[in-house]
This record gives sequence, structure tokens and C-alpha cells, in this order.
Amino acid sequence: MLGAPEVLHLGKTYIHLIGAKRCLDIGTYTGASALAWAGAIPEDGEVLTFDVDHTALTEIGGPVFEKHPYLKAKIDFHLGPALDKLDELIIRGLTGTWDFAFIDADKENYPEYYRRVMQLLRPGGVVLVDNSLWGGRVAGDPAGFSAETKAIDECNRCIFDDPASLSILLNIGDGTHVAIKK
Repeated sequence: MLGAPEVLHLGKTYIHLIGAKRCLDIGTYTGASALAWAGAIPEDGEVLTFDVDHTALTEIGGPVFEKHPYLKAKIDFHLGPALDKLDELIIRGLTGTWDFAFIDADKENYPEYYRRVMQLLRPGGVVLVDNSLWGGRVAGDPAGFSAETKAIDECNRCIFDDPASLSILLNIGDGTHVAIKK
């Protein structure tokens, strides 16, 4: 459930490449991805990270964040459904103001996360969707794909068909779909 190091490095590279200052991190878990983005953005940058459970963040990430308070200061941790928070950002008029997004949360909502993130990203902004080559099947049903796998496939198709982005599906980690907003 932790982003692969090569995926986090790819994200940091994009952050540097596009001069990102404002990052959305959907799926906090231990906080590793939020920490990576905070380390890549400038001092006046910000990372908003969302999750419905902060147990792993507190137990595993907490001690790391305490050692790096200057990075923690750049991160705003939101507890609750990410879709609600993303909708709140859209309602507050923050569309087109974010530079970078990383999606690595509950797979069933991947298509909706992508749609909202694309509203929030500025032209030239980048979104990385983790686990994009996930291929889980339903136990006992060799022909049946899990709901998570179906949602990931839907998200991949949504990205490929989106005229507002350029994309590439990379085979790093469990697959990383990169989309750049036109």
C-alpha cells in the first residue's frame, strides 16, 4: 500500500520539471508520498493529502515527520473522503490552481478522482495515477475481475480518451499512468 520508490522519484522529477508548488496527494497512508512531494516543492509550496484513516500515518509516518518538521509544515493532512474535499476545493473556486496530483487511494474511486483532479490542475499540470496496471481477479472466478481492477481499467480508458490531456502508461511500480493537462 506504499508508493513504490521509483514512482515517488518519478513524481518528484515531474514536480521539479514543471516548477510545481501546489500538490494534491490522494491517499495518505503512511505519508510517504506527501513527504516526497514536500521535499520536492519550494519552501512556500503546499501539499494537501487526503485519507479516511490516519492510523498508518500516526504509527508509521509520525516518527518520520517529527524528524523533519520543515517538511511537515508544508503538508496539510485531511481526514475524510477525498472526493468530498476535492469537491470543496472546486466549489471554493480553486480550479486551475494546482500543479501536481498523485492518486493512490481506494481504487473504486479512481475515475472520479481523475475527473476532479483534472478540474483542479492548471494547464501543464501533471497527475500520476498509481497501480494502473493492477490486474486483480475475483477469488474462485478465473474470468471475473475485481471491482478495483474494473475501476482502474475505467480510469485508464478515461485518461486515454480525455482530449484535455496527454498521457503515457508506464510499467513502473504496479503501473503508473501519467497525464499532463493541455
